[in-house]
Amino acid sequence: MVTQPSMSPLLDRLTLPGDLKRLDRDQLRRVADEVRQETVEAVSATGGHLGAGLGVVELTVALHRVFDTPRDRIIWDVGHQAYPHKLVTGRRDRIRTLRQGGGLSGFTKRAESPYDPFGAGHSSTSISAGLGMAVGRDLAGRSNAVVCVIGDGAMSAGMAYEAMNNAGSMDSRLIVILNDNDMSIAPPVGAMSAYLSRLISSKPYLSLRHLAKDIADQFPRPLRDAARRAEEFARGFVTGGTLFEELGFYYVGPIDGHNLDHLLPVLENVRDADSPSGGQGPVLIHVVTKKGHGYPPAEASKDKLHAVAKFDVITGAQSKGKPKAPTYTRVFADTLVTLAEADPKIVAITAAMPSGTGVDVFEKRFPNRTFDVGIAEQHAVTFAAGLATEGLRPFAAIYSTFLQRAYDQVVHDVAIQKLPVRFAIDRAGLVGADGATHAGSFDVGYLGALPGVVLMAAADEIELRHMVTTCAAIDDAPSAVRFPRGEGLGLEMPEHGEVLELGRGRIVQEGSTVALLSFGARLGECVQAARELAARGLSTTVADARFAKPLDHDLITRLARNHEVLITIEEGAIGGFGSFVLHHLATAGLLDSGLKVRPMVLPDRFQDHDAPAKQYETAGLTAPAIVATVLGALGRDAAADVGSARA
Repeated sequence: MVTQPSMSPLLDRLTLPGDLKRLDRDQLRRVADEVRQETVEAVSATGGHLGAGLGVVELTVALHRVFDTPRDRIIWDVGHQAYPHKLVTGRRDRIRTLRQGGGLSGFTKRAESPYDPFGAGHSSTSISAGLGMAVGRDLAGRSNAVVCVIGDGAMSAGMAYEAMNNAGSMDSRLIVILNDNDMSIAPPVGAMSAYLSRLISSKPYLSLRHLAKDIADQFPRPLRDAARRAEEFARGFVTGGTLFEELGFYYVGPIDGHNLDHLLPVLENVRDADSPSGGQGPVLIHVVTKKGHGYPPAEASKDKLHAVAKFDVITGAQSKGKPKAPTYTRVFADTLVTLAEADPKIVAITAAMPSGTGVDVFEKRFPNRTFDVGIAEQHAVTFAAGLATEGLRPFAAIYSTFLQRAYDQVVHDVAIQKLPVRFAIDRAGLVGADGATHAGSFDVGYLGALPGVVLMAAADEIELRHMVTTCAAIDDAPSAVRFPRGEGLGLEMPEHGEVLELGRGRIVQEGSTVALLSFGARLGECVQAARELAARGLSTTVADARFAKPLDHDLITRLARNHEVLITIEEGAIGGFGSFVLHHLATAGLLDSGLKVRPMVLPDRFQDHDAPAKQYETAGLTAPAIVATVLGALGRDAAADVGSARA
């Protein structure tokens, strides 16, 4: 029997990053190739984020070769580019469990590995976290390095600049690597640029600069300041980076992020220097990379195969199932386009998620009425508020989990001023493989607490069309509609949406003993639960609340007075719709009659990534769980009840 040679002989020899240090320098190029191929093959089997990870393969290898991880901290901003990092930090044997139930997270995660010093699912947090680690290190008297890797997209968020402004005013040593894979802040990355980067990061240059600074400090202040400005201008003229210098960072770059001969000496210089500024302080290394680098299908793709389903490695063709119905996102987009055809005041805003939110569909029809503000949710909300003051009808399409980042703006800039900003809250509820960082669990609670906000949740795609239409018609208050990820139910869609009466739910089916009051897309599970309860002799009403705010007090009162059991069901955390219902029942004295009320919400924990159906089963928000809750409220044994029903 002939044994086939390994396709990754060097990677097979790597267990932990320290093994990279035992390889010859000229072997690292081959290691990078093997890591890239392994990344492609793993993601082809699991789906996930691909392009960003392929762009940082050489950088990953260089960082773990040069720095002593996990003693030295490497913080990957967002974390979706960290698959190669996972491959070389002891997780290769589990790499084909990425984003699967019980498997590796699609992001960095502290609980998963000591090589993940900071968990990240949202962007632009790395510099803040890294500065905190650097200060903590200094206070403890340690000397380890702290390295933050942040993409140019993440640099569009204000939090990154807040952190840099703070870091630039402090003495703590911090290394920030700007992974420039799109903006091309400073394009020259050839041999001359690499030479200059090595030069200005080298010990002789830093020592000379420090000596010049000491001499200049002896001059009168006007001459000292002039000398400093002249040096910064001269260096900025040939290397760029003036913005970062003004923020207090010592700038090195740009350098080719796919050339290990350029990366390694610069990283080594920065590691070995007492400090890049000649004393103390932060440094920024500008690395230029390409998303999808080294994998032709990704390089040829418009989005560089940023996020993919399972795919064929040879062709890059993704094995996406044929959709049974349009996605909720597409229903939102199509409805908004239809409304905007008749209303020139409708505009759309997204925070760097045009395709994810459907705003790209709107943009194709109305490019001048579409605004992608970058990864800047806070700005997106206040920008929308400004548009509203001028009589426009802005729709801010933002994932539930990302809207959390702009809560202060929602409160102060929108709600207090009663500005009619319309929030299209995508990815409401559990989201499967992206896990806890992306789950839309809290928006009902945090928006429902605000006076005057109209808050809706779509039970199906028809309801979503009606609710988007309703939002467009509300001109005196903020409004929001939440809807889940994934496909609709395949219902026949009306050509136009209806404007719903605010604060009015609907009865889906009438019963007499049990009332199931759903808020959102669990309505189908409620209907199925009602069938199962009917088989047990329990007559059940199913109602769709539609609104969490204003709450349909009349509907809730009717359900409470005419039924023995009232169950509320929602895809949100405790403190949301069910809490609003309980508050009304308590203040109206409707709990005094012996009514049995049970709110069903997401469990009080962060749920790990898994298939959506499995997540909802684990959360207890399925038809069988609803039936069990009803039977428990009635004091009936579920198993015995099943036997009785079958008899």
